[in-house]
Amino acid sequence: MGIRRIGIISIPVKDQQAARHFYTEVLGFSVMRDNPMGPDQRWIELAPAPGETTITLVTWFDKMPPGSVQGALLEVDGLDDVVAHLQGKGLTCTAIESAPWGRFSTFSDPDGNGWVLQENAPEMPEV
Repeated sequence: MGIRRIGIISIPVKDQQAARHFYTEVLGFSVMRDNPMGPDQRWIELAPAPGETTITLVTWFDKMPPGSVQGALLEVDGLDDVVAHLQGKGLTCTAIESAPWGRFSTFSDPDGNGWVLQENAPEMPEV
């Protein structure tokens, strides 16, 4: 018994449809669910493939304005290729930096939520 994984991360956005387009068309996430959830709201749940943790695009948390999520991390293989691919789709990514734990680049979604693309160092064991 106990906590075994993170299930869903809420990402605050202004416009759910515009955010859905960014996450699916630019980042390549898959739509897990897109269902009505009351007037003028939808439950839009997305995931990178293959990914266990999903994100949901939210507009209803007063204390989570669009752009308030910072430092969410996406683990990648082949960071150089991923950054080049995303830049080819018009996304601005920072220059790749190296650290003892691996290499990383950052970007923001159209609402200002900050993401980190990280490629772990080869000797870094999986947790």
